[in-house]
Amino acid sequence: MKSVHGGALSFTGEVFLKKIRINWNIGTVIFGALFVYLIIMIVVYLLTDHVSSYMVTNGTLSRNNTYTAMAIRQEQIVRSPADGYVNYYVLDSSKAGKGTVVCSITGTKSELTTVRLSDADLSAVRKLTSRFLHTYSSDDYQSVYDLKYAINSSVVNNSETGKISGMTSEAPVDGLVTFYMDGQETLLAADITKGDFKSSARQSKQLRTEDEVAAGDPIYRIISSERWAIVFPISDKQYAELSSRNTVRVRFAKDGNTETGDLTLFDSDGAHFAQVSFYSGMVRYCNDRYLDIELVTNNSNGLKLPLSSIVQKEFYVIPESYLSSGGEANEAGFLVQTRKEDGTRTTVFIEAELYEKTKLPEGNNLTEEYVYFVDPQVFHRGDIIIRPNSQSTYTIGEKYSLEGVYCTNRGYAVFRKIELLDQNEDYCIVKNGTPYGLSQYDYIVRDGRDVKEEQIVTAIR
Repeated sequence: MKSVHGGALSFTGEVFLKKIRINWNIGTVIFGALFVYLIIMIVVYLLTDHVSSYMVTNGTLSRNNTYTAMAIRQEQIVRSPADGYVNYYVLDSSKAGKGTVVCSITGTKSELTTVRLSDADLSAVRKLTSRFLHTYSSDDYQSVYDLKYAINSSVVNNSETGKISGMTSEAPVDGLVTFYMDGQETLLAADITKGDFKSSARQSKQLRTEDEVAAGDPIYRIISSERWAIVFPISDKQYAELSSRNTVRVRFAKDGNTETGDLTLFDSDGAHFAQVSFYSGMVRYCNDRYLDIELVTNNSNGLKLPLSSIVQKEFYVIPESYLSSGGEANEAGFLVQTRKEDGTRTTVFIEAELYEKTKLPEGNNLTEEYVYFVDPQVFHRGDIIIRPNSQSTYTIGEKYSLEGVYCTNRGYAVFRKIELLDQNEDYCIVKNGTPYGLSQYDYIVRDGRDVKEEQIVTAIR
C-alpha cells in the first residue's frame, strides 16, 4: 500500500516537473542576454558620475571693442524745381547716371502718358514682376511701391515712345539715389562732437511721398562717390591701442559683413575720435547714418574652449640628455637603475610619453638644458635615471605643472595638454595640432573640477 502510494506520488511529481519545464530555444537565450545587458547598463549609468561636456571647435574670441559710428559720404540733397506731385522713376538705393530722370513734378498725382511698349519693354516688365513675386513678403509692404517705381523707371528710361509730362528732375551727377535725409549730409569729420551720438540726434526723414510738395522741398538724395568713412569716439586706452595701426577691419552689426579701411585718429571737442575710410561697401549702408560696429583687432584663431575646462597637472621633469630608446619599436624612454634580489644593480628601460620639451625658468638646477615632462604615474619620486653611455645619474623628484583639459572621447577622463594663445572672460583660444593635445570635435569636460584623471564619466552633451 505504501509502495503503491509512493509510486503514485512519484508519478505525480514527474508530471508536475514536465508542466513547469521551460522550453529553451535561441530566441529565449538572446532575449535573456539583452535583458541582462540592459540591467547592467542601467546600473552603470546610475553609478557613474555625469558631467557636462563641450565639443571642441575652431573659433575666435569675441573680445573686440564695439562702437556706434557716424557715416560720412559725398552726398547732396536735390530739391523740387516746382510745386506739385512727385512721380518717381528710380528705385531707392539704385545707381543713376548724370542726366537720368529720377522723378517728375506734375500738377496731379499721376500724369504719365499712355505708352506703347515694345517686346523688349514687356520682357523687362515681366522680369521685374517675376522677381517681385519670388521675393515679396507681407512684412515689407514697401516693396510694392518699389515695384511700381521700378516699372515706371523701366518704361520711361527704356521705351522709345514713353514720355513724361510736367517738369523733370535729373540726376546732377553720377551716383546712388536714395530717398532718406537726416540734415547731416554736409557733415565733416572735424565737425563731429560727442553730442552727435546722442539718441535725440538720430532722426531720419522719408523723402518719397505722394503728398504735394513745394518748390525747394527736398525730394531725393544722391551720393556721388563709393568712398565713404565712419567716425566714432574712443577712450584714452583705445586710442593707445589703435595708435600703431594704419588699417583696421570693421564688422558691421547690421548684416555681419566686414570691410577693411584706412585708420586715422584725431582729437575734436576735447575727445579722441577714430575715422575709418572705405573704398567699397557704401551701398549696403547708404540709408544709415549711425552704425553699430566692431573693430576686428583680435586675430587669434585656434580651438575655442571654456576657461572652466582648464586644469593643472603635475609632471616629473627629466633632463633631455637622459633620453634613451629601446623596446621592440625603439620607443623613447629612460634607463632606470634597479636592484636584483641578490642586491646587485641593473638597469631597466622604461618607455615614457614625452608631454613637453622646454627650458625651465631660472632659479633651479635644471636651467642649463632642456627637460622633458613625463607622466608621474610612470615613475616614482626617488627613481634614479642613468644617462646613456655614461655613469651620470639623475634622481627623479622635481615637478612642474602643465595646463590641459580632460578629454572624454573614450568614456573616461584623459588629460590633454593645451597651449594657450588668447583668452577673454569666458573662453580661450588654444593651439591646434599640439602633441598630446586636442583636435577639432573632441569632447572635453566643461568644468575640469568635476572629475579626476582616468575617472569613468557619462558626458551630457
